[in-house]
Amino acid sequence: MTRTISNKANGLSRTHKTDAGPAAKARSVAADARAESANATGTASRTAGKPSHERDVCGPDEHARRARLTVVSDDQLERAAAIFRAAGDISRLKLLHRLSDGEWCVTELADAAGVGLSTVSQQLRLLRAERIVARRRAGKHIFYSLADSHVSDLIHSAIEHAAEPHSHDKHDDRHDDSDAT
Repeated sequence: MTRTISNKANGLSRTHKTDAGPAAKARSVAADARAESANATGTASRTAGKPSHERDVCGPDEHARRARLTVVSDDQLERAAAIFRAAGDISRLKLLHRLSDGEWCVTELADAAGVGLSTVSQQLRLLRAERIVARRRAGKHIFYSLADSHVSDLIHSAIEHAAEPHSHDKHDDRHDDSDAT
């Protein structure tokens, strides 16, 4: 016997093959009762105690919540992409990490990186053009620092994330299998 169980709250349905014996019919009735009970008690009780990857996340409440999210303009996204491109080079990321400790002059940055002043100046010019770093002149010296706390948070978060073990890779492998086909 084949039957379909549907959950109207989230639009999911499953097809189960069962044998037609009395025990199977009793199990089927019990399963139907559990499904009806789950539908009647609401989303909170259905998701309570379940791991996040098993929770219903595509119900009407979730759609309404997502519709209220702030809209990001294409200009903002292009600007963010430019920031990631500028910070995406290892030598520039090293400079940014050094600057997260405070203000440095070009000579100090060049010595710390083991490269020439012109190389560091060119990298800093690109980072300044993207408003990632700021500069301050004091006599003949120019001191550089991160533009603001957002940049500092971004650099620290990226480095901390890179240092974490790959625990975020413990997702359902079925998603990877479906992507390969």
